[in-house]
Amino acid sequence: FDQNRRKHAKRKFISNLPKMEDEKLRVVMQGGEEEKASDFANYFCSYASLYHQKQMLTDHRRMKAYYDSIMSNKSKFKGKVVLDVGTGSGILSLWCAKAGAKKVYAVEYTDMAKLAKKLLTANGVDHIVEVIQSSVEDLKINEAVDIIISEWMGYFLLRESMLDSVIKARDKWLKPDGIMLPSHATMYLGLVSDEEDRLYKASEYIQSTQEWHRFKKEMSKMYQCDMSVLEGVYKTEQKEYYILSTFWAELNPDQCIGKPYEVKHLDLQTCTMQDVQGLEEKSFRIPVDRDCTISGFYGYFTTDFIGSEKNKLDKFFTLSTAPENGYTHWGQQVFYLEVPHWVPLGGAICGSIKMERQKENIRLYNIIMKHQQIDSEEERTPTNMHQDTYLMP
Repeated sequence: FDQNRRKHAKRKFISNLPKMEDEKLRVVMQGGEEEKASDFANYFCSYASLYHQKQMLTDHRRMKAYYDSIMSNKSKFKGKVVLDVGTGSGILSLWCAKAGAKKVYAVEYTDMAKLAKKLLTANGVDHIVEVIQSSVEDLKINEAVDIIISEWMGYFLLRESMLDSVIKARDKWLKPDGIMLPSHATMYLGLVSDEEDRLYKASEYIQSTQEWHRFKKEMSKMYQCDMSVLEGVYKTEQKEYYILSTFWAELNPDQCIGKPYEVKHLDLQTCTMQDVQGLEEKSFRIPVDRDCTISGFYGYFTTDFIGSEKNKLDKFFTLSTAPENGYTHWGQQVFYLEVPHWVPLGGAICGSIKMERQKENIRLYNIIMKHQQIDSEEERTPTNMHQDTYLMP
């Protein structure tokens, strides 16, 4: 969205700002009306675009995982009540109705709810699916549900913090023997070797600092203004942007080194709100499978459609965003090192990863990485590790 469209969404949201009864929504959309409108313009606004919905609807690995999980488990949907959190275009609600659900509540906060209603009516399931334009936090329905389904995942699983709303819906409306779909989610950390791309991004940073020096000279010569006092701030900004930010990538499996390490696993049936706030510091040790230069790390996730211990699905399915599984709109999140590690066969990269929400926008995260190379599996984990903090914008 360009800036004019963001400003329009912001003005529109201020004039229609709903009364927020729940403190959790106040945390996600914290501050006064301007701050809440900014959250709408920067997050919800994009999901109100049919173009954005189309991008997700053409992610066929995403679509197939949900479609197969529903249509191959019709016995679990027949005669049941379903809550679809963040329905978007309404596609999941459509499939739930076609699988035999008795009632589907399709909840969508943005004006995409109006288009979802049109789509569901056109596809003949409006007598089953009730579209409700509301946040989960303000939602009011008069019955417990058998199934909660949602496509809540963000980059590296947790970005966007939509899982907060899903957990809240589960705690309020899911029956004791109900099913969460997906039912499990897992985050993985891997090693990437791509010096060409790492050096390209480093060169962009160097170029931006060179442009500053030209700018500083121009300001002095043309306008008699010494900009030197701001140089440190500018360089810090540019370093955060080019070097210390994660970025979306579609990695080739040949660029991935060793076996990815599981850093977090969530059972959506039982995990708490505290569990989904981020990632507590987690140690890792990833052996390399050849002599290589480690350029950085990458993160991805999988979600599983299994059901609960008490109520398992008839057929299980997995949605994976790993590089070897091909394109998804989530891709992988890559964070490059300033200085790469050269590691011989038999060595490893060890360290720890921590994810915490940014204070300025709790939908986004900072990733704190500690890392060091070791040359052999027998070598003890070093205590003097490098530490970098990456922004996940």
